[in-house]
Order: sequence, then structure tokens, then C-alpha cells
Amino acid sequence: MPARLRDLHGAARAVAYLMLAAGPYNLITGVFMKTDDPLPQLIALGVTSLALFVIGVVCLRRPEQLPAYFWSAVPFLGVTVITGLNVATEDATLGPQLFYLWPLLYAASFLGRVTTALLIAAISAGHAIVAFQYTDNGEGLLDWLAITVAMSMTAIVVASLRERNDRLRGVLETQATSDSLTGAANRRAFDAELDRTVTRAGPQDPYALVMIDVDHFKTINDTWGHAVGDRALRTVADALRAAAEDREHMVARLGGDEFAVLLRAAPYAAVHYAETVRTRVAAATDLPCGPPRLSIGIAVAPDHATGTEELQRAADAALYQAKEGGRGRSMLATPAAVAV
Repeated sequence: MPARLRDLHGAARAVAYLMLAAGPYNLITGVFMKTDDPLPQLIALGVTSLALFVIGVVCLRRPEQLPAYFWSAVPFLGVTVITGLNVATEDATLGPQLFYLWPLLYAASFLGRVTTALLIAAISAGHAIVAFQYTDNGEGLLDWLAITVAMSMTAIVVASLRERNDRLRGVLETQATSDSLTGAANRRAFDAELDRTVTRAGPQDPYALVMIDVDHFKTINDTWGHAVGDRALRTVADALRAAAEDREHMVARLGGDEFAVLLRAAPYAAVHYAETVRTRVAAATDLPCGPPRLSIGIAVAPDHATGTEELQRAADAALYQAKEGGRGRSMLATPAAVAV
């Protein structure tokens, strides 16, 4: 099973730029500047340079066409090529060994810890072949230890920075897609999820859009203060999440006292969910204003709509009917909607 790739776009660019640089570099330094070397060696280096360049072009232009395992295998391929070139040129100096930094940085940036550790072992083994073969034993051992330790420490630093960046990005993504007061998703996240949900909804996999308004919320704020109003909104959000139980769902606060829920449910299961929410909110005893009443409108795809805008209109119409019918009730978007 291939290791999980963190960022295909970034990985593809990293591989592409290296290959596009390594191909011409090897061609110039290994072929054009060493024309006196044996012909088979020059041909091998020339073919390798061309292959690196072609791989670079594919990674840059069509990365999605490459198999998933390629992105995990490419740093090991890089180590193999670097080691092979060092052996072919009998070069154990520091300069060529620095090329091992690329596959190491790639793995530490885009792959997991286990893959990075295996790559360090591969680099250490590859350099040992060159160091012990083309230098004195004592000098080769010190050189091998230095490269192995340096690569290991570099990987630790890069992986630590990457994990820190992942955590910070996670925090930023949460802040960008959630409501700070209730912890529910915000409108931006909800709209994106709504499009995906309606697209995959089908007769055997229906999804309900449940629209909720807190009745007379302005009166709660004006009479009891905004702190109590905020507590009332959190109570509603908690009830919306809890009532979904194990069903696939997304709770969002669209603004003010308006909430929406995407729920994997058929029409009457969605009605049952709405009444469960109402029961949970009614059971709240810690609000000085008393439990808030809710007006709820429900529409289900594909029963009531097949498109995003159509589903929203159906749910909004049902919510409007609930308010017109006296508030504090649920309405299902049917041709002849009946109060529940």
C-alpha cells in the first residue's frame, strides 16, 4: 500500500524541478565534460539524463497520470540513481553526496515518518558503498557516519517543521470554516458541503436540508441580554448535533439565529430528527429565558429537489410555512405541507 501523500501539487513540482535540473546537469557533467570515458558509461549516463528529463516533464504537465506508488517510490529511485552515478564516477567527495538531500527533503516534506526513516537507511547504505569503496577505511567510516547523522538530523528538523505547519493550517482551516460561538460550521463551509451532498443524493441515499430559526430571538436578546442569547444559540447547536446521533450530518450556523443541517435521511426520518431537536431544546433548564422555540423547514433530495438552489428554495418555503402557521413547529416540503 503506497504511503499517504500530503500534497500532490507540491510533490509533483518538487519532483519536476529536480528532474528537469538533474537531467541536463548529468548530461553536461557526466557526458559532455568526460568524453574520454568509456563509451558504454557515456551512453548509460546519457540515457539516464534523458529519462530524468522526461520524468520531470510528465510530473510538471500530467502528474495525475502517474500511479500512486510513484510518489512514494521516487525518493528511493533518486537515492538509487545518485548512488549509481557516484559509483560510476568513483566519486566519494562531499559534493555529490549532497544530492542525497533532495530525496530526503522530499520524503520529510511529503511522506510519513516510516517512509522517511526507510529512506535515511537507504541513503546511509548507498553512501556506505561509495565511502568504503573509494576512500581509506578510517576516513570512509568517519565520512559515512557524518553523512548518516547529518541526514538524520535534517529529516528530524524538516519533519518537525512540517508537522507544526500542519497543526497551524488545521487551526486556520477550522477558524475559516466554523462559527466561533457555537462550534458549528459557517456558511462558507455549509455552501461547499451542500453542493457535494446534493450531487451524490439518490433514491437509495437521500439527504435532508433542515432549516431552523430560533423564534423571537430578538426578544431574548433585548429582555435577557446578549450573553443569555448566546447561551440559547449554543443550546440549539448542541441539540442539533446530538439529535443526529450516528447519522451522517453537518450542522451550520448561517448567521444570527438561523441554523441549517445537512442530514442523511429520508423525509420522515428528517421530520423525526426535527422533533427530536425540539424535544432536546425544550428540556433545557439552565436558560433564564426558558427554552427557545424553533421553527423548522425540511426538504429532501431527491424527493423534493434535484439541485442545490431548488433544495434551498423548498426548505426555505417549508420554513416560511412553519412561521406562518404559528411558529414553534416543523414543516415538510410536500405539495400539500402539513404541520407536524
